[in-house]
Amino acid sequence: MFRLNGRIARIVTLSAFALACSGTLYAANVTLKLGHLANEENSWHKGSLKFAEEVKALSKGTVEVKVFANDALGKEMDLINGMQLGTADMLITGESLQNWAPKAALLAVPYAFKNMAEMDKAVNGPLGEEIKKDIIEKAKVIPLAYFARGPRNLTSNKPIKSVDDVKGLKMRVPNVPIFMQFWRGVGAQPTPMAFGEVFTSLQTGVIDAQENPLALIKSASFFEVQKYVNRTEHVRSWIYLAIGEKSYNKLNAEQKVALQEAAKRAQVYERQLYLADEQKLEAELKAKGMTFIETDQSGFAKKAKEAVMASSKEELKPIIQKLYAD
Repeated sequence: MFRLNGRIARIVTLSAFALACSGTLYAANVTLKLGHLANEENSWHKGSLKFAEEVKALSKGTVEVKVFANDALGKEMDLINGMQLGTADMLITGESLQNWAPKAALLAVPYAFKNMAEMDKAVNGPLGEEIKKDIIEKAKVIPLAYFARGPRNLTSNKPIKSVDDVKGLKMRVPNVPIFMQFWRGVGAQPTPMAFGEVFTSLQTGVIDAQENPLALIKSASFFEVQKYVNRTEHVRSWIYLAIGEKSYNKLNAEQKVALQEAAKRAQVYERQLYLADEQKLEAELKAKGMTFIETDQSGFAKKAKEAVMASSKEELKPIIQKLYAD
């Protein structure tokens, strides 16, 4: 009986080895957690759900992605740290990565792109590849796809018609050096703060203003604590659907292919949602009581270029100069 059991064990082992060599044996089932700061109505969240759906189908059910909105999985900077350690899996993130990979700052250079077509050309061209390479090498985070963002606008409780009107303005910015440089350069008093703390800080008067795309202004209900949307349109940029290198390397070859294809499909889907949302967001915010102010963008742009060029890292200055020249 002992020898028979040993023979059976050898047969089972050899059969498993044969299946593995044939490429038909999947790795153990994997669950990935994906976090972001927007709410469930935002196109990022819907794009993330589409990604999860496609991953499950393409991986034949061996990879499940669970999506967490509203910073429920953790704050952006904490999750980036977690992705590097292998304690967090996935995140929608962008220029915050410049705290590790300097070239990520190029995602959000103020007044670098006049429209979405220029932005798409940049992200899909040599510049985009250069940024991705820097992020992978230095932040240990792998961008799988990118989502568009509407232009960032300044909200406040007083109208901002010219760059002179922001002098001394206490405002929140993300923990992104290039944003700090820009707003200091135009005379404001920027304070880095996690997104989840902004509403209460506006409500209590800790800050008087903040800046974000219209989609996030709406989803965060800033219309309850801010009167004006000042049309500065100071940054047009993209954001990555990204996975930590350690989490990515837990997947087998077939699962990695499934993840990459699912990300491509989610990117197309999210863009359709984004374009539809942008057409109605302004009307929705006006209906909530916000007033849109036409701001002198040329004055902001002039001071922005001076401030960014003066304070950027030396390795980035030639690239930024070229962006402004184009």
